[in-house]
Amino acid sequence: MGFSQLATRDYRSIDKSILSFQDLKSRIHRLLIERIDLSKLDLLRNGELANEIGFVIETLIGEEGVPLSRQEKERLVIEVQHETFGLGPIEPLLTSPDISDILVNNYNSTYVERNGKLEKTNVVFRDNNHLMQIIERIVTRVGRRIDESSPYVDARLPDGSRVNAIIPPLAIDGPVLSIRRFGLEALKMNDMLVLGSLDERIATVIEGAVKTRLNILVCGGTGTGKTTLLNVISEFIPDDERIITIEDSAELQLKQDHVVRLETRPANIEGSGEVTQRDLVRNALRMRPNRIILGEVRGGEALDMLQAMNTGHDGSISTIHANTVRDAMSRLATMVMMTGMDLPDRAIREQISSAINIIINLVRFADGTRKIVKIAEITGMEGNTIVMQDIFCFEQRGIDQEGRILGEFKATGVRPHFAERFKMYGYDLPPGIFERGA
Repeated sequence: MGFSQLATRDYRSIDKSILSFQDLKSRIHRLLIERIDLSKLDLLRNGELANEIGFVIETLIGEEGVPLSRQEKERLVIEVQHETFGLGPIEPLLTSPDISDILVNNYNSTYVERNGKLEKTNVVFRDNNHLMQIIERIVTRVGRRIDESSPYVDARLPDGSRVNAIIPPLAIDGPVLSIRRFGLEALKMNDMLVLGSLDERIATVIEGAVKTRLNILVCGGTGTGKTTLLNVISEFIPDDERIITIEDSAELQLKQDHVVRLETRPANIEGSGEVTQRDLVRNALRMRPNRIILGEVRGGEALDMLQAMNTGHDGSISTIHANTVRDAMSRLATMVMMTGMDLPDRAIREQISSAINIIINLVRFADGTRKIVKIAEITGMEGNTIVMQDIFCFEQRGIDQEGRILGEFKATGVRPHFAERFKMYGYDLPPGIFERGA
């Protein structure tokens, strides 16, 4: 199939006045849509498609009569292709492996997080309408909508990256787009060891906790790497187990074969049809799961998750937004209260203490590094207080001349109760792994 088969309309004469680069790109893009038959593009392979579209764009540039250098012409071809089939100006950012966040504050202000540090880019959109078109392209691909009646939305890109968009009237200065990217290849435990997020003793204990079916809660603030760690520790789940994942926006990248992925659904334009995480947790219990992985507990589903952990669905894993392990317990108790059930405070805390075995606390430091700063075990109740004991901690010593965090991972000297469970399951730990100061 060649150019003649893609073309469907005659070229329309246009004003050849001097155009800015953005105006020229917009005009070429519009003419491209008029010139080609989009219904036939599916018949082309990716390489053929790029060549054919590139040829059409080159032809349109020539017909414009605007003098461009070869470098400008190549840039224009690439940007029009991004505009037609990708996400416009931010498309190059999505291919950069060292960018973890793309933050579009308005049409002419875009920041990225690179290696844990925020930096401003020279990426600009034509105007707020242009940015709005890109947002609508993202959300419609996953069956979501965004408009004045529903002015914010969570969605995802085909590569699993998480997207949040919020538009006027809630966003005063124009549409705002935030993209949390995930690598093409999910990190493994060895990668986290190389990055210094933990040490070998902590990795060994986490592996044992997953294999011996302990219930694990990962806590940390925004951007600390909770979902990344969830992906990493899930690699230790045996392949012969049935795993059900429940998320607001699907992000987990599990490698096992027997995985069932569930995702919430927002209400439709009439305000009906909403499916919450709590609904999905309840339904998952009827699907014969060996493991339930809840991407993030943030509401009334906390009660159903705790009850599942307490009624035979051990080995479950979830994350929660909380800066410390003690804050995580308080937030979890508050979420159970959000169910509207009139449960005594002590009964809620007893549910938590008997359901969760291990809490892993993540922190992102000023130098952009993310580390496990604490692993704690819940041992029971004393009065109305949940009793915990720290097993491993990260002790910061200071900062070097280049601003990097200095410190060591240390054992507290406490031998956890779950060490006996490890022995029952035949999971051998290295001698002295829990010795103080080791």
